[in-house]
Amino acid sequence: MVFNFFKRKTREKEHENLKKQERLKEEARLKEQKRREEQEKINEQKRLIEQARLKEEAQLKEQARLKEEEERKARERHEEQERLKQEEQRKERERVKEKQPSEAPDKKGIFSRLKSGLTKTREVLNTDINDLFKSSRKIDDALFEELEEVLITADLGMDITMEMMDRIRKKAGRLSTADQLKAVLKQELIDLFPSMEEPETSASALPRPHIIMVVGVNGTGKTTTLGKLATRFTRENKKVLIAAADTFRAAAIEQVGIWADRAGATIVRHKQGADPAAVAYDGVEAAMARGMDVLLIDTAGRLHTQKNLMEELKKIKRTVGKKMPGAPHEVLMVLDATTGQNAISQARIFHEAINLTQLALTKLDGTAKGGIVAAVAGSLNLPIRYIGVGEGMDDLQAFDAVRFVNALFD
Repeated sequence: MVFNFFKRKTREKEHENLKKQERLKEEARLKEQKRREEQEKINEQKRLIEQARLKEEAQLKEQARLKEEEERKARERHEEQERLKQEEQRKERERVKEKQPSEAPDKKGIFSRLKSGLTKTREVLNTDINDLFKSSRKIDDALFEELEEVLITADLGMDITMEMMDRIRKKAGRLSTADQLKAVLKQELIDLFPSMEEPETSASALPRPHIIMVVGVNGTGKTTTLGKLATRFTRENKKVLIAAADTFRAAAIEQVGIWADRAGATIVRHKQGADPAAVAYDGVEAAMARGMDVLLIDTAGRLHTQKNLMEELKKIKRTVGKKMPGAPHEVLMVLDATTGQNAISQARIFHEAINLTQLALTKLDGTAKGGIVAAVAGSLNLPIRYIGVGEGMDDLQAFDAVRFVNALFD
């Protein structure tokens, strides 16, 4: 019985030991499972962190690539713009050089050059007027109507032609030949021009510097006329400075620089797109400080709107006047004779805005409508100071009404 008791106890103890071992194994298994789960969590976190890092790194690389690509494209655009700008400037230099003849004075006489430049208009006037009197034609209303047509064809203008023909009709009783009609026409044309005082030539008579503001729409030959004026003044031993205040048109500043070099003039310029009034102000300041005789101010001929252009020109004029009271002393508008009656419309707009003081008509050699000169003078009552009758340096002439009319008919 005692043996059985001990045997049972032994079995119970063994059973408890087995349970304890199983419990320990289960605890170890759970502990290991928990450790593995925690390690998996840590590994997952590391994986996610690494994935995020790689993603961010890829994004940064892509951003850097895109930025580099944009910078490359911007450089290429800038280089292309510079290339186009340089190409445009080169072409502009070539155009200016092609137009600019030798600076040596032309030996051909002034009157001969004037007649040559007015060839197209002279041919129309002389041929048609002579045709009116073939076979001793009677002077009557039919003849005068044809003469009116000839004058209108020469772009004298309807109103001025009709007024002049009324005066000629009153003298009809004394006319019988083409030469007599020419003489009357010549005098009537001369009378259309407002009386103009001779420009003062002595250095002491002019303000110093004498400031001329040159205006006009693009394409009229404004900058070329300014360059020829600079040459004209330097040949008179005057010290000339040019203010390149047309900062809007591409290559305008460089074109003025070329003319300044050829004329032996100095130049004040800013970068393209700068304030034109500031350029004009600096030009006046420099001309006064350096003791210049003449300051020529080049201006823009076109902005985004006509109103903007007029306001810009007014601003330039005000600015110049503040720096030197009474300046500019002349406001010279350059007109293209080939545009005919449009030139009168342009001049009226400019005159209303900035009060023009004198005119220059260019390209008379390229039109058969030289009557526009008389039409401009008669319509605007402004003195015509210069006319251009060719590309030569000496083909920009001081205007003389009698000489001009004689060149048309003689």
